[in-house]
Amino acid sequence: MLGEFGRAHGLNGEVRLKSYTADPTAIGSYGLLSGADGRVIEIESLRSAAGAPDLLIARIAGISSRNGAESLNRLALYVARERLGAPEDEDEFFAADLVGLAVVDRNGSPIGTVRAVPNYGGGDLLEIVPAKGGSPALLPFTKTFVPEIDIAGRQIVVDPPEDLFAPAAPRDPDAA
Repeated sequence: MLGEFGRAHGLNGEVRLKSYTADPTAIGSYGLLSGADGRVIEIESLRSAAGAPDLLIARIAGISSRNGAESLNRLALYVARERLGAPEDEDEFFAADLVGLAVVDRNGSPIGTVRAVPNYGGGDLLEIVPAKGGSPALLPFTKTFVPEIDIAGRQIVVDPPEDLFAPAAPRDPDAA
């Protein structure tokens, strides 16, 4: 996923676009993108929006009205993994390359499988589905918790906390 459209901007078909690329305007260099709904999206032009470095104002081929721009709201934009090439750094990974990898502890014992690599604002996390079944857990994607990644071997070595898959403690609504 390279980005996601936001609400319409003005009356002439422009739309806000949150870019997830390292250089926000680089999203325009990937050519045709795929919308989560199957649409093919062609970005005609981009300019920075005030307020956030990763927020852009985009003009999209075939969209010339506010109604057309509004039809793009919340649409995620994707590019095929093979068009991305290889990461530049050895400590850099594409989320798509991590999803589906087996997760083991330092002794090689199976823990689970990576289901997603979300980021809720505090850094990347690994969403791990436990090998023994049950609810998935989130593990910070840091060297402390994830000391080894072997993409070719399709495995991630983790040093998880003991309570990784423990159910959340019930909250006392009366506690302040």
